Amino acid sequence: MAPILEINNLFKSYGTVEILKDINVAIEQGDFLVLVGPSGCGKSTLLNCIAGLEPISGGEVRIGGRDMTSVSPKDRDIAMVFQSYALYPTMTVAKNITFGMKVRGVDQVTQAEKLAHVAQQLQIEPLLNRKPGHLSGGQRQRVAMGRALVRDPKLFLFDEPLSNLDAKLRVEMRTEIKSLHQRLGASMVYVTHDQIEAMTLATKIVVMKGGVIQQIGTPAEIYNHPANLFVADFMGSPAMNLIPAKARSGSAGTTIEIARKSGGSMVLTDRKNLSLPEDVIIGVRPENIADANAHSRPDSQEADCVIDIVEPAGADTYAVMELGGKHVTARLHAETTAAPGIKQRLAFDLGKVSYFAPDTGLRLN
Repeated sequence: MAPILEINNLFKSYGTVEILKDINVAIEQGDFLVLVGPSGCGKSTLLNCIAGLEPISGGEVRIGGRDMTSVSPKDRDIAMVFQSYALYPTMTVAKNITFGMKVRGVDQVTQAEKLAHVAQQLQIEPLLNRKPGHLSGGQRQRVAMGRALVRDPKLFLFDEPLSNLDAKLRVEMRTEIKSLHQRLGASMVYVTHDQIEAMTLATKIVVMKGGVIQQIGTPAEIYNHPANLFVADFMGSPAMNLIPAKARSGSAGTTIEIARKSGGSMVLTDRKNLSLPEDVIIGVRPENIADANAHSRPDSQEADCVIDIVEPAGADTYAVMELGGKHVTARLHAETTAAPGIKQRLAFDLGKVSYFAPDTGLRLN
């Protein structure tokens, strides 16, 4: 069966400026694809190319196996939810939701059935006779989603739909979109700059930078095996610690030497015989640096570290130290004894580390 969405060798330029460079990505029916990256990386432009709102400069976009390159947006069997909601202010919620069906000549009985079904799904039945001006941001977002849902399209496209909402409402709406996807089994493409949103919603993530795809993978693949330094630094909160080090292979494994602020170095032994250059950047997630007395993992290596800053955060306490000339964050238990200026015995889980080449930024293991 053909992928529901297939993008092959897509290029997009404005004059001599290349915005998207050789984009290749495909998703199956029911996938939730999230395009993530910093502002200006080309993710919204790519979404507009899929929708047909932007003409492409090269390559092709296929939806449901059909080449859409020269097909107008209205004939692509897609529904789009925008950041601005794009609701008609003079129409009631019910009319906003049914307007597209009315334009397409859908009979009134079907319109009423679809409206009732979607209103119940999104829990907006009490709002149907109100106008958008009398709704909260979260309610407007639900109406915009309702208008997309009644289309029953091959593909839903979301362009940063939650960025106008406050933090609490964003979390609620994220849960709502996730459960909606699970209930409908719909195929969705979602643009965000928020990597937490990407990690929680996606079945597949595309990380972009400067119009180039940096990595495509499941949330677990992207988080645990970032392809390069950019992905490692961008995905995760707090970000992965990226520490310059020296590596030497020997009979007992690979020795990793990290300079300390006070002089001397911290030495860890990765028991795997890795083929690493002498200069290397070691990537370790904050949760993979733990109190030595906490549950020890088979690949853990312990070392004494001088803590500079302690940040209590409810269930976790973040401890910041300096290693390899960088601020390094450890995610410790709330009841840790770590204190500023005090040496703390910490365990580094070398089974979970990533190694990167300092010159190319590419992953080495």
